[in-house]
Amino acid sequence: MSDRLDTLTSWNADWKGLRAVVLGLSVTGFSVADTLAELGAEVLVVTERADEEYERLLPVIGARLWTGSLETVPAELSGFAPDVVIASPGFAPGHPVIEWVRDSRIALWGDVELAWRVRDKVLRPDGTPAEWILVTGTNGKTTTTRLTATMLVAGGLRAAPVGNIGTPVLDAVRDPEGFDVLVVELSSHQLWYLGLQTGAEPLSPYAAVCLNLADDHLEWHGSFQAYRDAKAHVYDNTRVACVYNKADAATQAMVEDADVVEGARAIGFDLGVPGPSEVGVVDGILVDRAFHEERRTSALELTTVAELRDQGLAAPHMVANILAASALARSIGVEPEAVRTALRSFRLDPHRIEVVAVAEGVTWIDDSKATNPHAAASSLAAFPGAVWVVGGLLKGVDISSLVADRGVRSKAAIVIGADREHVVAAFSRHAPEVPVFEVDADETEDVMARVVELAAGIARDGDVVLLAPAAASFDQFSSYADRGRRFAAAVNERIARGADGEHDDDIEPSAGDRA
Repeated sequence: MSDRLDTLTSWNADWKGLRAVVLGLSVTGFSVADTLAELGAEVLVVTERADEEYERLLPVIGARLWTGSLETVPAELSGFAPDVVIASPGFAPGHPVIEWVRDSRIALWGDVELAWRVRDKVLRPDGTPAEWILVTGTNGKTTTTRLTATMLVAGGLRAAPVGNIGTPVLDAVRDPEGFDVLVVELSSHQLWYLGLQTGAEPLSPYAAVCLNLADDHLEWHGSFQAYRDAKAHVYDNTRVACVYNKADAATQAMVEDADVVEGARAIGFDLGVPGPSEVGVVDGILVDRAFHEERRTSALELTTVAELRDQGLAAPHMVANILAASALARSIGVEPEAVRTALRSFRLDPHRIEVVAVAEGVTWIDDSKATNPHAAASSLAAFPGAVWVVGGLLKGVDISSLVADRGVRSKAAIVIGADREHVVAAFSRHAPEVPVFEVDADETEDVMARVVELAAGIARDGDVVLLAPAAASFDQFSSYADRGRRFAAAVNERIARGADGEHDDDIEPSAGDRA
């Protein structure tokens, strides 16, 4: 069967009769099942539970569905005798079904590999498929993906941000309008599956970046080294530009170790003065010395920190993301003025260092999307001395270094979530002088009301209250967005009470709240 799979590198190949199992039925899993069914494969979807709408649609597209426990390999799966299994990114390497697939020597793909194989469904006017630009990193990948796509569109290209950002790559590949470039955000989970590629024509992006690397998803990968190795696959077979973070030695090492297409260039970025083949900052001006014929003696201006400040984009980690996106866009020919134009219209995603309100001299900021310590560190660097709202599900990551490096400068910490004891212990060891308050509310509706009540009692004129949890949200909320929305609602409700003259005097944290 491996010989046949090696021939399946085009939408126009003979996929008919291929026996394919799809693991998982999220938006990604459905896109896989829908694609395979359209190609003529025999499709069995295996999942623990199915959304009602997807369950209704599967027989319509010609796919079968099995639901039940996956703690062991179900007989329906083994009896199907699949030629290939395509897993949704949530299935970790140690999952019993994944281990059975690999032990059985059945081909194991992720959705991104399937998308690469069928990327020629809709071609550009020159008869070639859309180029792919890959983006990953522990922090900032969604923002950088959106920035890059916005710059490409400003430069006159048909481009879209896809992948882990929300729109499955397969949906973009099958869009009848077609694209010139797909900017593909990849999680470490998706990259782990890409690392399993063995067939002909492996994914070969035009350009790629790993923005940074820090502890995250260790419970999924099993170790930091495995997480790092998965991220490094983003540079495999890159053809033109490997963009890396000069301030993060791990990303430079990834590029140095990568097996790339001959002629691919390493392009560094950071907040310092750039050398040739780098982008950076000189006297408050973001400049390109990488894609400029006179790069050994001069630089091209992209924008200024002052302009970015006017757009709310001047936080140091945001400037770094902008430099990375600029390098990716410039690598494919986007002019500096188009980069500048894109930045003038760009707005951050909700829940990414979003100012919720400013009232009585206190600024309330929602960075609920800071779901790991690395992301939270960037927010704390931008707002030192904030009242820090922190906690949730830590995903196996030790928060101690974040508390020691950044949390020690906080005015106070308000700790939420299932893993509160680990956060409180980290403050006790590394920042004992910082007042720490726990919110032990059991009901989701009560958590943020109590957070805001505590924060209002702590913050004074000129202070910032920063929701940057450094943890996942699923212990108490349906998503990081839900967490952020509830925080904003609680803030605005309290401000409204104050505006109506019903606001209580400032609440002093009680001894019972102090850790």
